Amino acid sequence: MDFNNIMEQIQNPENVTDMFTPEDVQKNKISAVLATFPILFWMPLVIDSNSGYGKFYANQGLIELIVSAVLSAAAGILSLILGLIPFLGGVLAGIIGLVVGLVNFGLWLFLFIAALQDKAVYLPVVGKMFTAFK
Repeated sequence: MDFNNIMEQIQNPENVTDMFTPEDVQKNKISAVLATFPILFWMPLVIDSNSGYGKFYANQGLIELIVSAVLSAAAGILSLILGLIPFLGGVLAGIIGLVVGLVNFGLWLFLFIAALQDKAVYLPVVGKMFTAFK
């Protein structure tokens, strides 16, 4: 995947709101917003397990959680390795940690704003990785 394709996905995310009825979207808006917080991805499934809109956001929240955990773990391991290099290693580790933190925050903010706007959009790049809840 090239940089231009990634930028295109960020600027014009795939909007699949038309897949859901307006009633479903309005009824499950709060649970969708809650699902954007990675640890609460399961909330739409508890609130209304029959909601397609809720399941969409449960899937996106789970993907966000997994991607954030993998990125954070990779950054932690890389920071440990870089920490062996005096001074420069600590600086590089800090930069990597900052970038990973910003990416994780960006993923959350992207989903959060979409849910507040009653839109069902896939996370850029990783949003179609899998569907756990159908």
